[in-house]
Amino acid sequence: MRRLHTEGHKSHHIGWLRAAVLGANDGVVSVSSLVVGVAASGASKSNLMLTGIAGLVAGALSMAAGEYISVQSQADTENADLAKERGELANQADHELDELTAIYVSRGLDERLAKEVAVQLTAHDSLSAHAREELGITETLMAKPVQASLSSAAAFAIGAFVPILACLVTPIGSISLVTIVATVVTLAGLGAVAAYIGGASVWRGAVRVTSWGVLAMAITAAVGKMFGAAL
Repeated sequence: MRRLHTEGHKSHHIGWLRAAVLGANDGVVSVSSLVVGVAASGASKSNLMLTGIAGLVAGALSMAAGEYISVQSQADTENADLAKERGELANQADHELDELTAIYVSRGLDERLAKEVAVQLTAHDSLSAHAREELGITETLMAKPVQASLSSAAAFAIGAFVPILACLVTPIGSISLVTIVATVVTLAGLGAVAAYIGGASVWRGAVRVTSWGVLAMAITAAVGKMFGAAL
């Protein structure tokens, strides 16, 4: 009787998790840094709100475009490799079978068993077998440009909303402090959740993400205070 594989693994989260974490982190840090930096220059509350909203819109669109272009380039490369492999399977089937056999031999199987495994996998789905073993391309890790683009844009907008909300509900004299506190809490939560989903240390993830965000805000605030002008 065939036993079902019930172990839970984290690698299937990689495609959307990377884009979502990058987008949310960038949204919180970028817009919070803008707000804190501009607030340090003595700008009015309306200018701070305008800065935050402009940062949200521009950043979300930039993340969407950047992620799509980057991941699409990866997808193009993968598709080209798959097309080449498909042609080789059609025109050099015996050679490709020997190649797959050699891969399994190099991983520790004896030649007879390696040949048997290669024959069976080739009969089942030759392209998938070669994509996985020869090219390192799997369904889980394949580039998904649209998914990455939408995840990044949405996550950036959600992250950027934190400092905007802080500006909206806070008196002008407290905006910098409230924005910093809200950002630190958000970054800590974001780092912890991302680490948990990825199966890593929650505390380490929270500290890592928060540290970089605080550093970015501190530098931007210093620049805003130094020049006394909206950045």
